[in-house]
Amino acid sequence: MVLLNTTLWQDKIFVGGSWEPGSGGGMDVIEPATGASLGRIGVADAGDLARAAESAAVAQREWAATPHPVRAAVLRRAARLWAEHAEEISWWNVREVGAVPGMAGFAVHVAEQECYEASALPSRPYGELVPSEEPRLSMATRVPAGVVGVISPFNVPIILGIRSVAPALALGNAVILKPDPRTAVTGGVTIARIFEEAGLPPGVLQMLPGGVDVGEALITHPLVRVISFTGSTQAGRKVGELAGRHLKRAHLELGGNSALIVLPDADLDAAVNLAAWGSFFHQGQICMTTGRHLVHEALYDDFVERLAAKADKLPVGDPASGQVALGPVIDAAQRDKIHGLVRDSVDQGATLAAGGLYDDLFYAPTVLSGTTPATPAFAQEVFGPVAPVARFTTLEEAVHLATVSEFALSLGIVTRDAMKGLALAQKIPTGIVHINDQTVNDEANAPFGGLAASGTGSRFGGATANIEAFTETRWITMRADTPTYPF
Repeated sequence: MVLLNTTLWQDKIFVGGSWEPGSGGGMDVIEPATGASLGRIGVADAGDLARAAESAAVAQREWAATPHPVRAAVLRRAARLWAEHAEEISWWNVREVGAVPGMAGFAVHVAEQECYEASALPSRPYGELVPSEEPRLSMATRVPAGVVGVISPFNVPIILGIRSVAPALALGNAVILKPDPRTAVTGGVTIARIFEEAGLPPGVLQMLPGGVDVGEALITHPLVRVISFTGSTQAGRKVGELAGRHLKRAHLELGGNSALIVLPDADLDAAVNLAAWGSFFHQGQICMTTGRHLVHEALYDDFVERLAAKADKLPVGDPASGQVALGPVIDAAQRDKIHGLVRDSVDQGATLAAGGLYDDLFYAPTVLSGTTPATPAFAQEVFGPVAPVARFTTLEEAVHLATVSEFALSLGIVTRDAMKGLALAQKIPTGIVHINDQTVNDEANAPFGGLAASGTGSRFGGATANIEAFTETRWITMRADTPTYPF
C-alpha cells in the first residue's frame, strides 16, 4: 500500500472522514531544494473550518465514549504504520521540508514513539477521591476537553504535529489539524492518512491546510475548546491573545535562542562537535537550536577557530541527491531574514569567521565571533545555520549572558564537572537543560516546553503534561439520600 498516493489527496483537504476539494482552492507543493512542484494540496477557508468543527464535535462525543482499549488499539496501530511506511514518509520529509535523511528518519521514529506513548494514556487513572465534610462520595475526574485545534509549523512538521494530535486523540478528544501550507503533505496529509488507516472513526481527526484566516477561525470557533500552537513568538502572542478573548486555553510552544555555555575545563574538541550540531543541524530551523555560544576566555580563540574550520567543511546541498550535512532553508523569505541578521551583525562589529554566503536557498554554516547582547544575531532568533560566539570571564558573566535573552527554552552546559554544570543551570531559568550535551534533544516521554518568550511551559511530552493539556477537571459528588436545606 502506498500511504501518500497523490491521487487521493491532490487538491484535497480532509473533512468529516473524507478527502474533498478545499474551498480555498489549491496550491503547489514546492521542493525547496529544486523549486520543483511535487503535487498540489487543497487549501481550506473559514467555511471549511466551520464544517470541520461541527463534524468533529459530533464525532468526539462517540469517540470519548469508546472503551479505552479500543482507543489504545488505534494509537498502537498508528505507531506500527509509522514504522511500516518510514521510507515513504521520509522521502516526503526530505523533498518537501528539505530535511537531510537522518533528520527525516528521526522524525518518523519520534512519531512512532509518540503514538506508543499516547496509547498508554486511555488506561491511566482519570481522577481521584476527594475528602468531603458532607456525607457523600466526592470525586475529581478528568474528562476530554472536546475539540482540540492543533496549529503546526513548517520546520519539523511531523514531530510538532503528532506530539499534540496523538495524546489529544488518545484522551478522547477530536482534533482539527492546521499544518503550515508549505509542508502540508509531510505535516498534514501524512498524519491524516496514518490515522485513517489505523481505523480512527470518521470526523475524529480533520486536516485543513490554510492561511491566517483559517487559523483565526480555528481559534475563535466556539466548538473548539483548546488550542495547541507551535510557531514563532510573534505569532504565538497573537494566538494567545485571541484565545484569551474567547476564554480558551492556548498551549504555546514558541521561539528560542538557546545558549550553550562552554566552561574552562571543557574538552574543546567535544565542545566544538556539540556546538556545530546544535547550531547547524536541520539548517538551524529548530526552536531548540543553539543560538548563542558562550565560551570562557581561556578557550574562546581556539573554539572560534575550530568551529569555523568545521563549518567550512560541512557539505550543503540537495538532501535528496546525496549525503549532505545541511539542506535548504524553507523559502526565500527565511533565507533573506537569516542573511539580513548576519549582515547587520557584521555591520555592528561582529567578525564573520565562516560562512555568511548562500546559493539560492542553501545557506552556508556561519560563525560570528565577537558578538555581544547588542549583536542582532545574538539578540534575536535567527532560525538558520548561524553560530554567534561571545566571550565570558566569570560564571556570573556567563549567567548574565545566558539570561539577558527574552527566550528561555533550552540550555546546554559543557564541563568535566557535571555537578558544577548543574549548579550553574539552577541560576538560569529555562524549560530544558542538558549537561554535557547541546541544546537540541527530543524524546516522546519527556516534558517539553519553554518559559518567558519561549512559551507557556511544559505542555508536551509525558503523561502528566498531556493529561493536563488535553483534559478538563470535573468535580462529582454522590449521596445515598438527598439533603434537607433550610428553604
